[in-house]
Amino acid sequence: MGAMEQCRAGAPAGRRVLVVEDEPLIALALEETLAEHGFLVVASAQTVAIALRHVAVAQFDVALLDLAIGAESVEPVADRLAALGIPFVFATGYGRFALPAAHAARPIVEKPFRTEALIAALVAAARRAAQEA
Repeated sequence: MGAMEQCRAGAPAGRRVLVVEDEPLIALALEETLAEHGFLVVASAQTVAIALRHVAVAQFDVALLDLAIGAESVEPVADRLAALGIPFVFATGYGRFALPAAHAARPIVEKPFRTEALIAALVAAARRAAQEA
């Protein structure tokens, strides 16, 4: 069994992540950083349409959503995740004021990422969701 298969089989609860990020190099760096901290990126999307498909079929515990996916807003993905009760964290370089009004209280991590803040936000979001379930 390769490392990826072992990681998939052994991903602890609360550690499976959907990453929605339109910049391939940032997505790759996120995957590596998350893996180093015990997370598994089970799916990655560079468009809203692909992200919505992953939301429908992928098994993940928490999502990291870049606020702007190219010219698109990630709001439809956030709306769907909220409706399903799946926790998520916004990633943005624009600050909290740029969040969609319906999700203004959601957690954010500022770009450029500080690894500690990113990991803490994902852990806290997954933990809150588990406590509310």
